[in-house]
Amino acid sequence: MHDIKFIRENFETFKKKISSRNNIVKIDDILDIDKKNRQLIQDKEALEKEKKDISKSKDERMFQKSKEISAKIKKLSDDQLKIKNDLNNILSSIPNIAKDDVPLGLNENDNKVIETKGEIKSKKFREKSHYELGENLGMLDFDLATKTTGSRFVFVKDKLALMERALSNFMIDIHTLENGYKEISPPLIVSENTMYGTGQLPKFENDQFEIKLDKDDDRKFLIPTAEVILTNTVKNQILKLNDLPLRLVASTPCFRKEAGSYGKDTKGMIRQHQFYKVELVSIVMNENCMEELERMTNCATMILDKLNLPYRKIILCSGDMGFSAEKTYDIEVWLPSENKYREISSCSSCGTFQSRRMNSRYKNSKNENVFTGTLNGSGLAIGRTLIAIMENYQQEDGSIVIPKVLRPYMNNIDKISPISS
Repeated sequence: MHDIKFIRENFETFKKKISSRNNIVKIDDILDIDKKNRQLIQDKEALEKEKKDISKSKDERMFQKSKEISAKIKKLSDDQLKIKNDLNNILSSIPNIAKDDVPLGLNENDNKVIETKGEIKSKKFREKSHYELGENLGMLDFDLATKTTGSRFVFVKDKLALMERALSNFMIDIHTLENGYKEISPPLIVSENTMYGTGQLPKFENDQFEIKLDKDDDRKFLIPTAEVILTNTVKNQILKLNDLPLRLVASTPCFRKEAGSYGKDTKGMIRQHQFYKVELVSIVMNENCMEELERMTNCATMILDKLNLPYRKIILCSGDMGFSAEKTYDIEVWLPSENKYREISSCSSCGTFQSRRMNSRYKNSKNENVFTGTLNGSGLAIGRTLIAIMENYQQEDGSIVIPKVLRPYMNNIDKISPISS
């Protein structure tokens, strides 16, 4: 969330910056609403002072006037609360401002490739898609998932299920043992307030899986990403300077409705309602966010380097970034069957945008309470990593060679072959 004082003092600059974010929230009225809110506060405070003075005087003749003032204060409080809610509703729906070095643009066509790494190996046979390979192996079953649950789910079986679990363990080991992250096994269900803290609510409510409970006022949601629960571990806290940086990692299922994406990637595992992901979260001093973003992105690409998968790093343009992000790098892995790169990780700095919503602060060297900087990134998406290995390591007979670094996590087998063989 943005600081209304900053908007008030830099409105034209703010309006120009927000226009590059494909923002559909009208902000032209925000200064008028803010002015009304502050005026109501001033009027209420003046009446409260007058009432206090009357009380101090102990003049019984002023008793009726005190009652009238109380009624006016109540009316002003109600009016001010409504205006404040209107103001907060606007503020909570405005995306973060992009950093100055983020390229301006409307969509993915305006993103910029920063780096391309790894060799794309051409094969002498037609390279199959991951879903062809998985079904031929008898280890991916989309039809059974549709019968038992619905579309955009899958049963992962046998050695591919082993690889899925191996990938999670491998990534967690790298991030904890080599990259200095602290492993967390968090709840998979969060409150409405927690979803609000990282920006999923109210703007993206249609994307979320809500759990129906007996109490309507106690809303709960399945996590769309572990970012939500990990970042909120510092909600309403004042951290010590030596607590930072705080680096957390979790491997969890994630749940998304993918509202608005129907018709896209309907075949296979690219875009599903339930998927596994290893998530990285950093809580840092705000001035260190850009340095931490580079570090986090390197931690994510390290996994692809170790798996020997070709990929590229992209900086997203202002119009393609996530709601809470101020700067984002996407990492895209090569998929032979599509003859193109596909996103496998997104690493973002959010600056103080989320910490203002969560009221997460730390005491700086001057003993002042200042908002923390927050970052998040996939390190990596498990399903898409599984897809990339299947397609890049496939053999002409339909078998899958297992990357060497994964073999210790898979009982030291070196290949996945069809069950019938």
